[in-house]
Amino acid sequence: MTATPAFLDTTRPDVPDIVVPRGITPFRLPHRPVRGRVVRLGKLADALLTRHDNHPAVTALAGQTLALVAALASALKFRGWFSLQAKGDGPVGMLLADCTDAGALRGYARANAEKLAALLAVDPAPSAAALLGTGYLAFTVDQGLEKDRYQGIVQMQGASLADMALHYFASSEQLSASVRLACLPTQDGWRAAALVLERVAEGAGADLDQAAQDDSWQTALALAATVTDAELLDDTLPAEHLIWRLFHGGGVQADRPRALAYGCRCSRQHLAGILEGFSAADLDHMAEDGDITMTCEFCNLDFRFARGDVRGGAG
Repeated sequence: MTATPAFLDTTRPDVPDIVVPRGITPFRLPHRPVRGRVVRLGKLADALLTRHDNHPAVTALAGQTLALVAALASALKFRGWFSLQAKGDGPVGMLLADCTDAGALRGYARANAEKLAALLAVDPAPSAAALLGTGYLAFTVDQGLEKDRYQGIVQMQGASLADMALHYFASSEQLSASVRLACLPTQDGWRAAALVLERVAEGAGADLDQAAQDDSWQTALALAATVTDAELLDDTLPAEHLIWRLFHGGGVQADRPRALAYGCRCSRQHLAGILEGFSAADLDHMAEDGDITMTCEFCNLDFRFARGDVRGGAG
């Protein structure tokens, strides 16, 4: 607790101060209509994923989501945050991850224990589709009050999270892409990674005829398909070396890497603002032994507020 009023207290909890300097490595295939990104969360994956005591199947899905969000956010020009939310009727009812323009990353998965146990009893290695059930994916870019928020929503289709992302690209963005996601426990903890390719309409390869462009794209897809999860998650294999290993036959050029960081933005000030929106009666109901406890769903830390310090709204 602190003597500073909650609505003025901007302090953050004691969470890992982790930065992965080369978390995202963009690259291009010169003279071909292809660009891509390799995302490696490194030790950041373990720090984010082990905040919650989830089943490994749920943890792996959450890690893939973090890698996917980092990959998609790094392709956009924005100031604010980009998020992916999956909401369905399966054992994992809510899956959420977001990444700021500066690379601050956070996320969580909310699972129903009874539904998950029933699924695992018949399928020990469930797909993303089985974990999420029927529902939707929402992709959101929020740049604050001064700019309109962009949101794209699609029904979840496909067995894997990568398949679901490709369905969004095809139906909402009319974008040809390839998405490979990996998240597994290793001897050094959980690791998560992504390899994303996009077919670009302008720039490199624009001088090729349609047949040559199509051929270049199909070749890039075939090469990307040869990457293994072990290669994607290997901390000792630099992203530039992996890119060269996959695409050097036709030439490949890595661009400047970008950092990723532990990015939970919770604070007593933020949570106090949420509490102030509740009525006095609701706040009384929340209080136990004179305190109200709020848990940040991202970093899984508890914040306690004395009931007498929270005013609440009318009603």
